[in-house]
Amino acid sequence: MAKQERELYVFANIAEKTGSRFVPAGLLRLTEDIGAGARSRELASRFSYGTGYLQRPEAIEVDPVSLPITDREAATGKEFFPVNGLDEFGGIRDAAPDAWGRRIIEARRRAPANSLAEADYLLEAGGDRVGALDIRVDRASPDAPSASDMHSLGYVLQAADAVDQGLPVPANLVDYLGAGPSAGGARPKASVRDDNGALWLAKFPARGDTFDVARAESCTLELARRCGLTVPEVKYLDIGGRPVMLIRRFDRYWASAGQAPAPGTALFESRPGAGLAEGRLPFVSGLTLVACSEFQSRIKGYHDLAHAIRQYVHPHVIRKDCEELFARMVFNIFVSNDDDHLRNHGFVRAPHLVGWVLSPLYDVVPRPGVAYERMLHLEVGAQGKLASLDNAMTHFAAFTPERARALALIRQVWAEVRQWKTCFEEFAANGMLIEQLSPAFRELEHIASSTLAAEIRKPD
Repeated sequence: MAKQERELYVFANIAEKTGSRFVPAGLLRLTEDIGAGARSRELASRFSYGTGYLQRPEAIEVDPVSLPITDREAATGKEFFPVNGLDEFGGIRDAAPDAWGRRIIEARRRAPANSLAEADYLLEAGGDRVGALDIRVDRASPDAPSASDMHSLGYVLQAADAVDQGLPVPANLVDYLGAGPSAGGARPKASVRDDNGALWLAKFPARGDTFDVARAESCTLELARRCGLTVPEVKYLDIGGRPVMLIRRFDRYWASAGQAPAPGTALFESRPGAGLAEGRLPFVSGLTLVACSEFQSRIKGYHDLAHAIRQYVHPHVIRKDCEELFARMVFNIFVSNDDDHLRNHGFVRAPHLVGWVLSPLYDVVPRPGVAYERMLHLEVGAQGKLASLDNAMTHFAAFTPERARALALIRQVWAEVRQWKTCFEEFAANGMLIEQLSPAFRELEHIASSTLAAEIRKPD
């Protein structure tokens, strides 16, 4: 094993009067053990902000937990290290490719699984990676190419299929892998732009799927929207007989160049138009705000996320975001979504507030099961991960000081979820899919004691 230190330049996309652009934000130093044929293990990270960057009034923090810039004078010339003894800065880790993106990079380079240095994965995630950061080899590196367009979606899907099956990617399809590394998660996906230039995430079928996941997820997100949760626009496409879900990238928005959107504007609903420029929203995952490793995240809970909200999000939205987080937890209990880990909760930095807010909901898929007692990934309450409303109510004070308000939020979600079949039918789910998903959706009496169920059924 040999130690190797790499210096990488972290760029941040900032909004200026003429529009947004990438500027050097600081220098990242990674020390890794490099072993032949084995995955590199990152040993240490160090970061220093550039003096010129800190002098910019538009400068944004690369990581709100480990790399704050509230005191810019103190940050000038300082070398930062990740908090809590972590190997990585969470804000930079969130700009790195996840499992699927790494597979794309390896396929493109014809490299064995997990064989590249962490620096290589960071560098090759692409220009449309999530958030407002980019990682480059030097200060003079150009912007990376953008995503493919909708018209090439069929070719992107073919290339993704080859990667998913572990097959060599045909030479004529390699270029269509360009937008793949920017997409998070483990399932096949890619970023694409529509005819107007808006950025979407296309999610493809995967080997081993036992039902139409694209239709299931798109319908579930529409159901969540009816429950009052914040959800980006979703579309369902049939590409050569293959189901594909599209979801608007909520880390992009459109506004007049150099101007923050008006207060109250839903940024993820903005559209390209004459005189409008695309802006990028800084993004961090729940894993970053809770400041823990992937391994430690297994013992974290929704109350930890609520605590992070109170620490880091803008004061104007703390109450709103804590209540929405509680409602999302309740929704996950009702639909048996146990893929609710900390990376599947996110936060964006809103330009009109100049602060962090809970991101829209994403990655919610019902998991059919037969067990009476079910678990979520994150802890729900005093009974750990147990997916029950009684368990959720044991920690309601982490989200809202009023028990009556917590009950009202449960009631709001239940009122829509109990009609889930109607919602799915309205969004073109067929009878087979509804039958396949039925074991995932819980009746109130299955997840609430008789006493609590009676309270929920009681009108306000």
